[in-house]
Amino acid sequence: MELLGNLWSELWAVLVTLFAAAPYVIGYILIILLMMVIWSGVKRLLTPKHDYGSLKTVTFGDESAVTSNTAASVVSIVLIFVLWGAFTGSKLLPGFMHAPGPFIGDGSFEYTITTPAGDSDNATVSVVVHPTGEEVDAPEVADGDGIAKNDAVAIPVYRSELLRVDRNDEMGRDEETFITAVDGQAIAPGGSVDIAFGRVAMSDKGTLNIIPSTGIQMEPIWLPAPEAVWSRLSEIATVGYRNSTLAEHLGYSLFRVIVGFFLGALVGIPLGYAMGLSNWFRGWFDPIVEFMRPVPPLALIPLVIIWAGIGEVGKIILLFLAALWIMAIAARSGVSGVRISKVHAAYSLGASKWQIMRHVIIPNSLPEIFTGARVAMGVCWGTVVAAELVAAEKGAGMMIMVASKFQSTDIVLMGIVLIGIIGFSIDMLMRQAEKWLVPWKGKG
Repeated sequence: MELLGNLWSELWAVLVTLFAAAPYVIGYILIILLMMVIWSGVKRLLTPKHDYGSLKTVTFGDESAVTSNTAASVVSIVLIFVLWGAFTGSKLLPGFMHAPGPFIGDGSFEYTITTPAGDSDNATVSVVVHPTGEEVDAPEVADGDGIAKNDAVAIPVYRSELLRVDRNDEMGRDEETFITAVDGQAIAPGGSVDIAFGRVAMSDKGTLNIIPSTGIQMEPIWLPAPEAVWSRLSEIATVGYRNSTLAEHLGYSLFRVIVGFFLGALVGIPLGYAMGLSNWFRGWFDPIVEFMRPVPPLALIPLVIIWAGIGEVGKIILLFLAALWIMAIAARSGVSGVRISKVHAAYSLGASKWQIMRHVIIPNSLPEIFTGARVAMGVCWGTVVAAELVAAEKGAGMMIMVASKFQSTDIVLMGIVLIGIIGFSIDMLMRQAEKWLVPWKGKG
């Protein structure tokens, strides 16, 4: 029962998170629909059509009509950068496109103290909120009259500051004199009140915690602006990071992926052909392949490190195992999927077994093998990054892992963007190679 209770608590936390994120998801979907309506209107205005195609409003049962819209792809990418810039206060965007940012500047509020005799007095706290990294002193203020004295404090943006205002007052908590109001609003230990530039909370011991408004922009340490990431990319590309240039980091990752994938294909494709053509090989290797196929490559990292260490050999063995089973299954599926009518037709024309293999089996299984190769390359690329996160001296994953320890979010983001671009490029290259080498795919 305890386990069920814990699982329910976890599920509830996930549901609460999803519920909190729902408005943003709905907003993003509305943006997509709005852009689609605008683009459709512009397209109809510029190139009006009155044929049958213009009357089609649905594409059910007509899969060929669904193709990637280039305009939608461009708008999608641009919108991501616009949202990124808007919520980070990027200088690449005009100011009116920025989301409300944190408060920076001068502010003040008034607090009220009440003595045991019931007397009250007011004093002012002057606050300077300055950019992080700048050394700014608190402003000079006069003490003022009465038992409560004025105070001043300097606070870096996105930060809060505890200020014991009664330290310079003539009567403080040691004399049973407590703060009872801020800007005329009653306050008690554990409570808080809103002020012009943020919020003032009171700790359980009666100390004021000044919390300037942070707006809805992200703090650079959590999400740097696009230009900061670009600047870091330029710096690492020329100066390097952790004794290696950016090209060396990415080159090592690509080298591991290509070698691991090549070895996996070199063994996996013949194995798949053997399983597709021979009952004995099928029976022998089917349990092994089906047992290893569901095991994620990341689960093999500890074992591979124990067996082969953390050097290049261990990483390539891991990637070899990641590609091996995928390529074997793809080749087996390709051979098994060859239409028997084609084989019979070749036999009837007097073809030998080798000729059937050369002209029927291999060409008709290549589309399945290329599909498997695309999947295997994607898995290898994701696996190598994960493996480098665990142990490596060079590589994109290592760069991200080390940067995260020093909270260098700009390097982490840069690495993620580069990994995504390279992974996307690999898939595009595989698709193009498939078009060149297997032009008969999908043509019977």
